[in-house]
Amino acid sequence: MLFGEVKVDVKNKVKKALLNSELCIGTWIQVGHPAVAEILANIGFDWIAVDCEHTDIDVENFANLARAMHGRGVAPLVRVRENDDLAIRQMLDAGAQGVIVPLVNTAEEVRRAVAAAKYPPLGVRGFAFCRANNWGQDFDEYASGVNDQVVVVVMIESKLAVDNIDEILAVEGVDGVFIGPYDMSGSYGVTGQTSHPLVQAACAVVVAACQRHGKSAGLHVVKPTKETINKARADGFTFIALGVDTVFIDQAARSSLNCI
Repeated sequence: MLFGEVKVDVKNKVKKALLNSELCIGTWIQVGHPAVAEILANIGFDWIAVDCEHTDIDVENFANLARAMHGRGVAPLVRVRENDDLAIRQMLDAGAQGVIVPLVNTAEEVRRAVAAAKYPPLGVRGFAFCRANNWGQDFDEYASGVNDQVVVVVMIESKLAVDNIDEILAVEGVDGVFIGPYDMSGSYGVTGQTSHPLVQAACAVVVAACQRHGKSAGLHVVKPTKETINKARADGFTFIALGVDTVFIDQAARSSLNCI
């Protein structure tokens, strides 16, 4: 499906936005406390991604964060710790509506991520009574429909992934890609320089490929300003994460102290 062709209607609003290349704004959690999830869930974001790759947040912590988000109109997503069947399966069982899979470099790695997130015959996710299906009360309905609803986004964080982007996006079941700007900069030898021409050129390659394949391009604007957000949108990104709870706390605290 090319951008602007057929509108796809699914229950998961993030999945729908990804399939239709619509603007979808989220944020990032690194502090594994439910109060943080409650506060951010009331702000108006479309989705909140819990970072289980670079934090000590585990399955139990995530389940409590998802409970805090429940009923507040925001979709709980998880950046899983690695591209692993169990890591992906456990977070979906705990109530994640989708996964963001880090450090994906090849089409084969994408196929493995998609398979982990899908029930047979499309994948290898194991069936169980779990939080996602209300501990079995909605087992049949969930098992029969979730393959069409679950979000699978893979992270493009290296030069190798950029070189393989067309093959990555051609894999059935991947809804979009998400650039990690700091890992991307490190891969190109300009660590931390997310505005460096090499990084910006790589981002442009990814966005162009997404447009060719009808997939959404995502970007984490770690320190958002009006200018950086507008640039991300102008550059063709529609799946955009604004900030992270740790940065929000740091910036607000520094700003208040600077008022003295």
